[in-house]
Amino acid sequence: MRKLLQGLAAGGIGFAVALALWAPGWLDMWEGKAWDWRVNLLAAPGRATDNIRLILLDQNSLDWGKRENSLGWPWPREVYNLLLGFSRRQGAKAVFFDVLFTEPSHFGAFDDQSFGEAIKEGPPFVGAAFLSGAAGAVGTWPSILPEPKFRMEGLDPWLEKTGAGAAGPVKGVFPIPEVAANSAVLADTRLNPDPDNVYRRINLFSVFDGRILPSPALGAYLAAAAETSLKIVPGALIAGDHRVPIDERGRALLNFRGPSGTHKAYNAAAVIQSELRLRDGGQPLIEGKDLFRDCYVFFGFSAPGLFDLRPTPVSGIYPGVEIYATALDNLLSDDFVRPVPKAPLLALTLLLTLFTGIGTARVSGVVRTLLLYGFFLLLPALLAAAAYRAGFWLPLVVQEAGVAVTLLSAGLIYYTTEGRQKLFIKNAFKQYLSPAVIEELIQHPERLKLGGERRELSIFFSDLEGFTGISEGLEPEELTALLNDYLSAMTDIIHEEGGTVDKYEGDAIIAFWNAPLQQPDHAGRCVRAALRCQEKLAGLRPAFRERIGKDLRMRIGINSGPAVVGNMGSHTRFDYTMLGDAVNLASRLEGINKEFGTYTIVSQATLDLLAGAFPVRELSRVSVVGRREPVTIHEPMFPAEHDSRIEDLRIFAQGLEAFYRGRFDRAETIFVGLGARDRAALAYAGKCRSLIDHPPDAWNGVWVVTSK
Repeated sequence: MRKLLQGLAAGGIGFAVALALWAPGWLDMWEGKAWDWRVNLLAAPGRATDNIRLILLDQNSLDWGKRENSLGWPWPREVYNLLLGFSRRQGAKAVFFDVLFTEPSHFGAFDDQSFGEAIKEGPPFVGAAFLSGAAGAVGTWPSILPEPKFRMEGLDPWLEKTGAGAAGPVKGVFPIPEVAANSAVLADTRLNPDPDNVYRRINLFSVFDGRILPSPALGAYLAAAAETSLKIVPGALIAGDHRVPIDERGRALLNFRGPSGTHKAYNAAAVIQSELRLRDGGQPLIEGKDLFRDCYVFFGFSAPGLFDLRPTPVSGIYPGVEIYATALDNLLSDDFVRPVPKAPLLALTLLLTLFTGIGTARVSGVVRTLLLYGFFLLLPALLAAAAYRAGFWLPLVVQEAGVAVTLLSAGLIYYTTEGRQKLFIKNAFKQYLSPAVIEELIQHPERLKLGGERRELSIFFSDLEGFTGISEGLEPEELTALLNDYLSAMTDIIHEEGGTVDKYEGDAIIAFWNAPLQQPDHAGRCVRAALRCQEKLAGLRPAFRERIGKDLRMRIGINSGPAVVGNMGSHTRFDYTMLGDAVNLASRLEGINKEFGTYTIVSQATLDLLAGAFPVRELSRVSVVGRREPVTIHEPMFPAEHDSRIEDLRIFAQGLEAFYRGRFDRAETIFVGLGARDRAALAYAGKCRSLIDHPPDAWNGVWVVTSK
């Protein structure tokens, strides 16, 4: 419960900080960049993308005009007649020229008149106006201009509610009468970027002197339609059968299809030359019929010197006319991007931060924590990408900010509470506890309180044979190095088998199994560790012999039984250790190896728990100092050793049976027969001779050990 509350607190902090950053708009610039990343990565054509054609006045077209026809800029308007003629010839549905024909032509009145006649011939033409507060603009609808042919239902209530009209332009510049009178629609060509100067939105209409001026995209749609109703409601503009999501300023969020060139485009020079050749009965540069059939044709500039290249999410240099084309594409496809409303966004951010906080409280371990952090940092991006695919702008940065602050808060809370405690545990116990045991203590730090619990343990005591004599012949530095190498090798094996090192006493190692972790196979682990330690020491023996001139051999005693295990000591200094009679017996068994010339002994209690995991030979029934009941002891071995000695072990068992029955003569004969092959047999031979020479008053088959 404590961890859950900490996680919720971290999530709450993350949400509060994210909200504090988002509400004043401090994240808007970063959100714009994040949106551009999504658009660049995921943009795809729509169902109406192929219904739009572009004619672009690029640098090659300008160069052609100057080279072939000595045309400087601006071109005579009779050149545009050729563009209109080719569009009409190819079946265009409507045409928009992204050019402001606001001044009479420098080439004379006939140039304007012929252009007006070309517009009148069709297809339906969208004339370009520009609403702004610039000098030279007019503040009222010019009387020489025709009145717009359409109205927008619900406009006045919408303007009153949103206040959008007050923020709109108050002046405008309009095309010359020859253009205006013959245009099907006049359109406002303003493009307003976001605060970071990137064009992501478009105003679908403007209001000027009580009249509606659509954008070129909406204007082209209206020009081509026989009759279309317009209606505005809160959050949407309805044009015929199309519903466009808009904000309180009448802006729609563009769904870009890809980089410049996504819509099929033609070079202006090629179009002009094709129309000239067709008029002369020749072969056009652009081959084919009905190239523009039922398509909207937009003409605009892509030459850098004409200054109509805009930064957009898909490109830093994007022709302005393609922005209008994208808007028309979205209108026809009914897939303008829909911003996620504030309330659902905040609810999702809150859920995400709380979910993140709870998740961090449930996970431990460096690798799992890093994976979890990576998942939660990636999750908002995945949600935002999925929302984009569904047609929504789900703000990403506010969610990432919430998650990042939540993760940071969770880390700080963890460090100031459990982190320092876990660090203490790791530093205090890493030298003598296995990583699994340390992890258990980290998960249950209450076990570090003074006191202990009663557990059945398998207990391991080891000691080096004759180490006192060895140490006397070594310098302190040599002795330290020797012990470090030996203890490290043995401890590694104990830890690998899941054991806990209780302590080191000089060359002695004391360890146990089944605490603090529960280990149902603790006896098997303990015996396997003992046999592996003997095997490892045998492999190290030649190297140790070169260093000290003597062989190192280790005696091990193992017992299983109930003991109290836990932290014992003072409140400022304690050890994780064990106490109990079972512990004392394991210590005695280690020393009893000297009686029999063996190196590993396990008690009957341990054997009962092994369930046949390792072969053993029964060694004796011994009476141990401090215990009233005799203990049956055994010598464990790996199966391979057992198989190689199976005949000698069978003979030894016969001698042991004779010894138990008090038939010392027969037992002596059997043990002597085994001879030097078996040090335990030699020990029994000597014991039998002693009992023959000094017969006991009463015999119970127990070997009495008189020393510790």
